[in-house]
Amino acid sequence: MFTHVTRFCDQIVQRYLPDAFLFALILTFIVFLLGIFITDSSPIAMVQFWGEGFWDLLEFAMQMSLIVVTGYILANSSVVKSILARLALFANTPGQAIMLVTLVATLACLINYGFGLVIGALFARHVVQQVPKVNFRLLVASAYSGMLVWHGGLSGSIPLTIATPGHFLEDMMGTIPIGETLFSPFNLFIVITMVILLPIMNRLLMRAADSSQKIEPVFTEQAAAKEETIDDKPKTAADRLENSQIISLVIGGLGLIFVVMHFVQNGLDLNLNIVNFTFLFLGILLHKTPRRFLKTVSDAVRNAGGIIIQFPFYAGIMGMMVESGLSDMMSEMFILISNEATFPLFTFISAAIVNFFVPSGGGQWAVQGPIMMSAAYEIGAEPARIAMAVAWGDAWTNMIQPFWTLPLLAIAGLKVRDIMGFCVIILIWSFIPIAIGLLFI
Repeated sequence: MFTHVTRFCDQIVQRYLPDAFLFALILTFIVFLLGIFITDSSPIAMVQFWGEGFWDLLEFAMQMSLIVVTGYILANSSVVKSILARLALFANTPGQAIMLVTLVATLACLINYGFGLVIGALFARHVVQQVPKVNFRLLVASAYSGMLVWHGGLSGSIPLTIATPGHFLEDMMGTIPIGETLFSPFNLFIVITMVILLPIMNRLLMRAADSSQKIEPVFTEQAAAKEETIDDKPKTAADRLENSQIISLVIGGLGLIFVVMHFVQNGLDLNLNIVNFTFLFLGILLHKTPRRFLKTVSDAVRNAGGIIIQFPFYAGIMGMMVESGLSDMMSEMFILISNEATFPLFTFISAAIVNFFVPSGGGQWAVQGPIMMSAAYEIGAEPARIAMAVAWGDAWTNMIQPFWTLPLLAIAGLKVRDIMGFCVIILIWSFIPIAIGLLFI
């Protein structure tokens, strides 16, 4: 039955799931119509909400884009690529390949989700060369499944936001240290369970994957043939500057000194800006010369293109959701059927639904945070647990929301429909450990 369900999900997704950009457009139309028929907003008002919200997340969009770009830069340094190539040697069978890629991607996403997406895709490329018989679609889906844990890890935007003084809900809830969110017993239970069982679950999907449509990873030979060589021989004064290791060493060293000073002065303050800053200057150091660094930057920006163009559309969707009152209605519907014990689970489910329309942890917190935290204090629920319930809801339905697959798929050379059928099964299974953690730990 497990095999048949997996094949069915894969076939449905292959046939009906559109491109990620079209998915965003379809969601735009859905929210537009919902706003007209469910709320008292007129069509003209909905258009205005959409247009006015279109550019509201530019700062956050830049942070998200830089996370993908800086993660790609660091993952493509010779040191990190060498580590990935050596790790790939541990896989000798398709089953080992699936489990190894899942484990590496999951651990990388716990550090930083942009880094994890890129590491997962690049590692899948290394592993498929080591084990060419593995189903490449499932291998890439396994790499993407590591995104399940990102909001419970060190780059989780909601726990980092509420731990930062001056955040927009500070007057209501103060600041909540990451010891009560990321390092709480319930969050550690969910994360550890995922790290242990997710590779096993992906391994179980192999039987269905082996009998489904296969895609050959054509990049394995083409990439080496098309890869541009970088001329490091200085011909002019400008060439010497572009190939100067001293410049990279000095500027990279200054950046890392600032990072050390930041943590000495602020403790373990892993906000989005310091994560990007750290990855950026580590990338400068590890690429050794400005020319090599800038070549990688060009490739990284190409991979972030889908995110850059789609984020404003999701900001517009968020504008319609917030201004029309749709987001309030969705959240309040779950609040009405909740009590102190069940509120974390219903918060998680409501966040999972809202994530389809606002696939951004920070953006979703801006929409749901005020409503859910106000209700938490009124019901008597634990604020830190409710905040993490929103975070896990955001991460959970990323498995079937194409937005964050874009950088990974660009590197792997696949389309969203190639992996999403497998991700549906992971979505269904992962509900169990998340629900147990939020309700009982």
